[in-house]
Amino acid sequence: MTETQNKGAVKMEQHILLVDDEAGILDMLEIVLKKEGFSQIKKAQSGKEALQIIQDFKPQLIVLDIMLPDISGLELCMELRKETDASILFLTAKTSDYDKLVGFAMGGDDYITKPFNPLEVVARIKVQLRHQRIYSAKEQASILEFEDFSINKDSCEVKHNEKVIELTAMEYSLLLFFAEHPNRIFTIAQLYENVWGQLILGDEKTVVMHISKIRKKMEPDKDKPKYIHNIRGLGYKFIPHKKGEEQK
Repeated sequence: MTETQNKGAVKMEQHILLVDDEAGILDMLEIVLKKEGFSQIKKAQSGKEALQIIQDFKPQLIVLDIMLPDISGLELCMELRKETDASILFLTAKTSDYDKLVGFAMGGDDYITKPFNPLEVVARIKVQLRHQRIYSAKEQASILEFEDFSINKDSCEVKHNEKVIELTAMEYSLLLFFAEHPNRIFTIAQLYENVWGQLILGDEKTVVMHISKIRKKMEPDKDKPKYIHNIRGLGYKFIPHKKGEEQK
């Protein structure tokens, strides 16, 4: 049964480094991770060994014990941050909020206290790796394309049917915010806070006016909006009509 499970498991190529002075913990985590499909795993029982490994191994994620024989895991985290942007998940017996805050301040991304459930560690690892994939995809998606227009985030250029549209800085910022958060309803106050960067103080006309101007410049029929919809009593929602997608 175990052999069948292993054959059916999807191999994951992300590199994971496990750092702990207890060999038993390292072996246990390695076994669980391999059962979940992770095949690229290295182990270190000291800070020195960890620093040597990352020179060639280049991990995407590091599970790091704070209590190591040669150096504090917190100090090691700072050294690792000079070499890698890998997600760092601390394992420690220290449970106070202060210890956790120090761990985050030193460059950690998550924190699990001992004793722990190895399946929880694996779940946290998957969350961190998923966040990396999402962030990487967003970084790569410098051009957002829709049925009638596109947004080039590198040049801040908006084209409608291949013709450049002149937008003010705030109009562009508002349109980009909508485009990056499709199918979600935002109140006027939420739009103002996210795009203008401050709390709205009673005057909602600023947001409404900017939406109206965007519609005039971009919507095929400004009286029957295609992209930016007013949801009565709730706010506004951007509906992404993607190229080549059939809209329901």
